[in-house]
Amino acid sequence: MTFKTLLAAGLLAATALAPAAAETIAIRAGRLITDAALPARGPSTVIVTDGRITAINDASAPIPAGAIVIDQSTKTVLPGLMDAHVHLGGDADDAWYVNFTPKRTEAYSVAVGLHNALITARAGFTTVRELGAGVHAGVAVRDAINDGLAPGPRILTAGPALSIIGGHGDNTYGINPEVADALDRAWPQINLCTGADGCAAATRAVIKTGVDVVKITATGGVLSLGNAGLEQHFSDAEMRSIAETAHRLGLKVAAHAHGARGIEAAANAGIDSIEHGTYADDASIKAMKAHGTTMVATLMAIEGLKERLGKGFYTAAVETKANQVVALQGKQLAAAYKAGVPIALGTDAGVFTHGRNGEELGLMVKLGGMTPRDALVAATSGTAKLLGIDKDTGTLAPGKSADLIAVDGDPLQDPAAVLKIAYVMVRGKAIPLK
Repeated sequence: MTFKTLLAAGLLAATALAPAAAETIAIRAGRLITDAALPARGPSTVIVTDGRITAINDASAPIPAGAIVIDQSTKTVLPGLMDAHVHLGGDADDAWYVNFTPKRTEAYSVAVGLHNALITARAGFTTVRELGAGVHAGVAVRDAINDGLAPGPRILTAGPALSIIGGHGDNTYGINPEVADALDRAWPQINLCTGADGCAAATRAVIKTGVDVVKITATGGVLSLGNAGLEQHFSDAEMRSIAETAHRLGLKVAAHAHGARGIEAAANAGIDSIEHGTYADDASIKAMKAHGTTMVATLMAIEGLKERLGKGFYTAAVETKANQVVALQGKQLAAAYKAGVPIALGTDAGVFTHGRNGEELGLMVKLGGMTPRDALVAATSGTAKLLGIDKDTGTLAPGKSADLIAVDGDPLQDPAAVLKIAYVMVRGKAIPLK
């Protein structure tokens, strides 16, 4: 081999080993909200390099040479919205029996999840918490998006929700007992548990699948096929065991909870958030306030119920429960907000049509009595804090992940502005809006 050949080979090898040139993007904003709790800035430019915000400048500052310019100078740019309670693997118009049909395998639900994840990102939600999926489906959707195989939001997933036998998370409760027995033998549910020790073991088993958060069904559910009621299901000791086990392993716990005593018990057990909180009363709100438990009211779930009631879509038992909770929409959020309980935005997407998540902000203002600013705080930094990712996202600042959106109007004054999405960026990558 000649010297020239060796030299050429060496140059090729060096080129291959050299780091790729950094990609810099400059996003021009007509109005910039860096933190929903703070006043908005005027015309500004957000500089993003390799997925991170590197600078936030006045519009008059020079743009780095070679930067790709994204002109949103007639829009408001703000942190990406966050939804602390979604179900990407299902759709609102799925009949109750859909999971027992031939094609609805866990593999198929991954495809459904990726489809709905993109719809959700296009709606301006750059982070979501998947609170209820198959044993492996939610993790697979999260990982595929993380690895760049599909566009979508940042996802934290809980996998299957921990439940008592016959509770809201028992997938074979309320169906033919012979069919249920066969299903339980074929696919044992790792999420069902009894007793403090049993629930600690089930918590570890769910965490072993690679989840980011643990969900429990602290009470019965509106959409449960059976009629086990909406009050406390897990015992106090069982809930403490779950919370302590998850916290020792570095994960937070979210509790599906409707009844007041179930809410109170979950808060006293150290569980981090109450999902729904429908029948919250003074005692349960007081417990949440005392323990710093976050309220995730999921007001859009009630919208999904209202749109399908009286049409033969739900079983008789579900129809009865749904009619009862519809009358209480927003009351729990108003009480929690007035008491100073931490608030995060969650919608229960999948109970209503995916992509309508942003309507939650308007309901938080209209029914929950929140100011538009406080609703936006809940939808950004408030949810980021609950999810434990506020150091990385939820506000716009140098060093943070470039998770941002551009909208028409001013969401600090009008929550409907977040429904007018013009641009979405997740981790420095633009989400295609069509």
